[in-house]
Amino acid sequence: MSKLAAMGRTLRRWRDNILAFVREELHAEPDAWQRDALEAFASPDPSNRRISLQACVGPGKSAVLAWCGLWFLGTQGERGEHPKGAAVAVTGDNLRDNLWAELAKWMARSPYLSTAFVWTASRIFARDHPETFFLSARAWPRSGNIEEQGKTLSGLHSKYVLALVDESGTIPLTVLRAAEQALSNCTFGKIMQAGNPIATDGMLYAAASQLRHLWRVIVVTGDPDDPKRAPRVDLEWAKGQIETYGRENAWVSSFILGRFPTSSFNTLLSVEDVEAAMHRHLREDAYSWSQKRLGIDVARFGDDRTVIFPRQGLAAFKPVVMRAARTTDIAARAARAMDKWGGVEMVTVDDTGNWGAGVIDNLLAAGRPAIPIIFSDAALDQRYRNRRAEMWLTMADWVKRGAALPPLPELVAELTQPTYTFSNGKFLLEEKDQLKKRLGRSPDLADALALTFAFPDEPAALAGRLQQQSVGHTLHDFDPFDDRSLRGAR
Repeated sequence: MSKLAAMGRTLRRWRDNILAFVREELHAEPDAWQRDALEAFASPDPSNRRISLQACVGPGKSAVLAWCGLWFLGTQGERGEHPKGAAVAVTGDNLRDNLWAELAKWMARSPYLSTAFVWTASRIFARDHPETFFLSARAWPRSGNIEEQGKTLSGLHSKYVLALVDESGTIPLTVLRAAEQALSNCTFGKIMQAGNPIATDGMLYAAASQLRHLWRVIVVTGDPDDPKRAPRVDLEWAKGQIETYGRENAWVSSFILGRFPTSSFNTLLSVEDVEAAMHRHLREDAYSWSQKRLGIDVARFGDDRTVIFPRQGLAAFKPVVMRAARTTDIAARAARAMDKWGGVEMVTVDDTGNWGAGVIDNLLAAGRPAIPIIFSDAALDQRYRNRRAEMWLTMADWVKRGAALPPLPELVAELTQPTYTFSNGKFLLEEKDQLKKRLGRSPDLADALALTFAFPDEPAALAGRLQQQSVGHTLHDFDPFDDRSLRGAR
């Protein structure tokens, strides 16, 4: 048997057995829930034409989308009818960094795919039919109207059609309009989406509710009590989150159990909001009237960073980032920043867990201003659950009101990943350890900037009355609106 004939026989076998393709050519062993998803994707049963992976955080859902996309390209089609597919995600950056990167990784493991196809940043195409045999990366217009959003997945005219949608929890259903039309006349047509159940107004929720009769919904859970739990979700972490916050907590429901919470999540800021702020230039008179402030987030663990973030009114400036620094060094660097900038009138330090006490004591001993902030303390404004929620939501509103941010790529993720919801009528921000798990690091830059919003902005001339001068004493219940708290601080 010739090599060509042997390859054709193998491809026909893989077409009938997607698990064999994944194991033999991609050298991966799917988890139990991944096997269910793969078999549903390859099934000719009409009830599996639309597949929704309603997933907890970190189970390997992007890998499943990539495996399905590569199997589609590698095994489908016929003479004169080539497979055509498109992939989209909640943002272009998300698609590039997650699903598109997964496609590149798994494609590189396959001698067959690496030979027959070409991967580029915007397209995977067959070498011998580059114009008609492809999977393309696409972006949907977040600010567009229904018609514009509906065109996102247009142009997929073939007997073999695929639409992959990653992180679909907040993508509107209108994005799938053209893909649905493509399913009307095809031999093999699939729509596969995956995302965290964080909102009740997107594609993922529609598949689980009003359109449930059209979708095969696979719930991917990290629940320690579920025998089919996703093993890639750390078991001890999941148990700890459930024990700490309870099963009805919104983030536990969505990111561990794979269930929709009772109320929708809301992101604080969009990528567009943050990038606009990073490209914004302000006249000096737009912010010079306000206090100069420093927010200091002190590192708690070895991989965390200490960040000193300067802000004046609508303008935030490049922060100082330190690693493995002693409290005396942090205080000295903050003092140097005050001297260099000149006229710094408020310094707020995160003292949650007493991590900032050493820095605060050193600054006060040197006659410098330092106000301790406990993120878990009661908020000044009773609309918020705690100080952390109050500062972060105030910061988000500041960005939207026309603020200018320094161009720091890491800050984009830190400001756009956190979500908030409501609990007993109060704003509640996603817990820091939950955010750190999803982000892959502590949001130290954003926390330091948020600290500069511990108190409402005031003109520079009024700042001195808020400085706490009691050397060696940290005033944890400091209230700037209580005159008794200001005695001795003038």
